[in-house]
Amino acid sequence: MSERRFKALFLDFYGTVAAGDVEAVESVCQQVVTDFKLDMSAAELTVAWGNRFFRMIETCNHDGFKTLHECECESLIETLKPLVGDVDPNPYADRLYAYWCDPHLHTEAAAAIASIDLPICCVSNADTDHLLAAIEKHSLRFDAILSSEDARCYKPEPAIFAKACEMMNVQPAEVLHVGDSLHSDIEGAQNFGIQAAWICRDRRIHDVGKAHPDYQISRLDEIPALLSKLS
Repeated sequence: MSERRFKALFLDFYGTVAAGDVEAVESVCQQVVTDFKLDMSAAELTVAWGNRFFRMIETCNHDGFKTLHECECESLIETLKPLVGDVDPNPYADRLYAYWCDPHLHTEAAAAIASIDLPICCVSNADTDHLLAAIEKHSLRFDAILSSEDARCYKPEPAIFAKACEMMNVQPAEVLHVGDSLHSDIEGAQNFGIQAAWICRDRRIHDVGKAHPDYQISRLDEIPALLSKLS
């Protein structure tokens, strides 16, 4: 029997295994618009807040690391300050935090993960406690779990992929990474020498990426066939 091409699978979580937070963010933004009587739509606020949030996590790595919850709060404060002055972001960020702890899984996710005959490391831009809560809630099997909080950096930073390789005792060329973000997942993995499969789901708020994935799938249950084809 020939040696396997890949010795481990890295799997993004939110947007890939679990549904992304599009609906949760839109609902929170609608509440903000209503509470402060903003002269903008919830959709416009979603984009404005999202742009600040994604710029922030690009700079909050290593010694300057901030948790996802901190980034959500600070970016919302910055977004609203020129519109309504200082606000308390916690009631709104806490609603997102509750979603992250108990997200809806994509329908095929649990069975697909169970069917993959490779060690799997969940590599997620997430705070540790809400990621662990979500995984435990849905009784998912991962051989290792790495949050951005544990790595002290966010994808696409190479250090988070390096840490995952160390945890799984593999080299970058021995890994396939699967995620839904062209910027965070695909570009980040490829820049570290890891091949990447883009799972193209229907709805995303924002993706600044322009990377070209090595492979493309639409559901997690396509992974076993892809791995078989590539072996």
